[in-house]
Amino acid sequence: MAQPFELPDFYVPYPARLNPHVDVAREHTSRWARGMGMLEGSGIWEQEDLDAHDYALLCAYTHPDCSADALSLVTDWYVWVFFFDDHFLEVFKRSGDREGGKAYLDRLPAFMPLDPAQGTPEPVNQVEAGLADLWARTVPSMSAAWRARFAEATEHLLNESLWELDNINEGRIANPVEYIEMRRKVGGAPWSAGLVEYAAGAEVPAQVAGARPLRVLRDAFADAVHLRNDLFSYEREVRDEGENSNGVLVLETFLGCTTQEAAEAVNDLLTSRLQQFENTALTEVPALCAEKGLGPAECAAVAAYTKGLQDWQSGGHEWHMRSSRYMNKGVRTGPSLVGGVLGTSALDVRTLFGRPAAARRRSLTHVPHRRTGPSLLPDFDCPFPLAVSPHVDQARRRSVEWAGRMGLLEDIWDEELLVGFDFALCSAGLDPDASPEELELSAEWLTWGTYGDDYYPLVFGRPRDLGAAKVCTARLKDRMPVDDPAAGAAGAVSPMERALADLWARTAGPMGDGARAALRGALDAMLDSWLWELHNQAQHRVPDPVDYIEMRRDTFGSGLTMMLCRLRRGGELPPEIYRSGTVRSLEDSLSDYATFLNDLFSYQKEIEVEGEVHNVVLVVQSFFGCDYPAAVAITDDLMRSRLRQYEHVKRHELPVLYEDFGLDARGRAALDAYVRELEDWVAGILNWHRSVRRYKEEDVRRGAGSPLRTGGPTAIGRAAERVVALLR
Repeated sequence: MAQPFELPDFYVPYPARLNPHVDVAREHTSRWARGMGMLEGSGIWEQEDLDAHDYALLCAYTHPDCSADALSLVTDWYVWVFFFDDHFLEVFKRSGDREGGKAYLDRLPAFMPLDPAQGTPEPVNQVEAGLADLWARTVPSMSAAWRARFAEATEHLLNESLWELDNINEGRIANPVEYIEMRRKVGGAPWSAGLVEYAAGAEVPAQVAGARPLRVLRDAFADAVHLRNDLFSYEREVRDEGENSNGVLVLETFLGCTTQEAAEAVNDLLTSRLQQFENTALTEVPALCAEKGLGPAECAAVAAYTKGLQDWQSGGHEWHMRSSRYMNKGVRTGPSLVGGVLGTSALDVRTLFGRPAAARRRSLTHVPHRRTGPSLLPDFDCPFPLAVSPHVDQARRRSVEWAGRMGLLEDIWDEELLVGFDFALCSAGLDPDASPEELELSAEWLTWGTYGDDYYPLVFGRPRDLGAAKVCTARLKDRMPVDDPAAGAAGAVSPMERALADLWARTAGPMGDGARAALRGALDAMLDSWLWELHNQAQHRVPDPVDYIEMRRDTFGSGLTMMLCRLRRGGELPPEIYRSGTVRSLEDSLSDYATFLNDLFSYQKEIEVEGEVHNVVLVVQSFFGCDYPAAVAITDDLMRSRLRQYEHVKRHELPVLYEDFGLDARGRAALDAYVRELEDWVAGILNWHRSVRRYKEEDVRRGAGSPLRTGGPTAIGRAAERVVALLR
């Protein structure tokens, strides 16, 4: 049978290199797999299967510089994970046995104790035996922080197999956003990134491991690894195994295109993620190391880790072109150079030009302030009923008075503008059951958040003054002390600082420690996302699609406003409920719907008037090279798919969550109420956009897109920020 599509020209800018200890690793891992019972008699593999897959070659290409012992151990880890994948397929996926699969997965974390002295249960199958052996051999040389990160990545890798199994049982194909996020977990590349730290001897310092630049490096690495694998494995997974979790199939279904066109689109996204990796490594990681005060050894570890991820990309590509496990007939590998030590996958100059170069050029050559005309709006299919609080008029009056007292009407806004924005109407739809006091507080949070969102690009973005923006952000964070919420007002010197300190004291003061810390985390994420926007604006760079969608949730303040919805649920539900994959999926799907909705309404304001590069419609235009109406249609389809995902999770996964957490009637009622509040959140946002004087053609040239009013901002200002920072 012919291949389902021709493999595209891949962007592989760095040559693969082969570890000289590859033969040692081959011999070792064959003995190890046999000792673990993974070969003859397992019902999964024979010796010839292991030889044909050649995982030692994969690891020798992806870890070219490590010692023979380290390479052998890493190879054993990959033999184990691929055996697990095939074992789970044969035993649980093919039979559709979800209950048995869950019981099987629930035992595996016990074989990864953070304290090795704790011991493990007696293994009852090859996967358990292999994991116990590998964990005991690996963790003594790594820190407790690494163990926790790697154990979590391994659990995600294992547990999300149930997500794949559920989709197979239901015949369901994920939407693109859902697929990328879930594939990271089930695909195992974050797990591979943890092994890069081990093999390269470059453990990431704990103080930067969770920061955005390192997170983006890991996620972009993971997405590129998985998308490449999807291209090579489409024939085996989709045709032979009946898998639904493949990026080519996902885009083929979503775009309604041919398999070949979907493969090209997947390769374009793979290229975009690699270029995001490069941009982050060159423009964000060095600055992070400097800001956190890392020493030379720590900076060298971060650099070696980054290089290790880069080596993995090139080596993984070379292996996919050679392994019998994948569709690679007709690809040109050519002879390796330097006695087989240097692979040739990156030496084809076509990979540096053509579509990859065109994509990079589009992202950096957007013409600002081009004429767009009024924003094109689809027929929104929001299925949730609208309810509006009866206290809206009081909140409207009091929130405007509050903004005046705080000084928010003295520079980029005036009272007429703020009245037209009508944030109280938005709050009245977001939370129609709020008390008068709760509604006023919500309207004031929306006022402050939108003021800051307008202020940053106008005051810091236009002059490209990222240094002053970072000082301003640090001072805003100082207004939110977790231990004593009322203490933040003491150092406030600008309207934005005074307003935030006031809101923080009133909101966080009555909270418990856990809720207060979570609220602070949501606000920190929103503030940092505004700096991310300035970083892109300074480069005049249209963001990568995946990076944009994930950061847009923070720039929109979704985490903050959804957390305000949770306040009255304090104590009714365990905090773990809100951290569960099910609730996160509900929140993220509706958050994406709302942020895309906002981008559709604000397109003329942002693209024509403000010269912005942060808008999902523009991101789609840049990625696909399509026109404005086509990008609107694609965005509309994506919004509808996110709503369908929300309804699917609500219908099928929420009842499972009830059972997993053992919720009683009161707990189920509380969670059901929170889900209804999420639906109110979306309905209120759509109603506000249709009513507000901010996005219509007659309104877009008023307000934040205009020059600062006479006298400039009364906030602390760029030069004064530096003076205050020096004085402190």
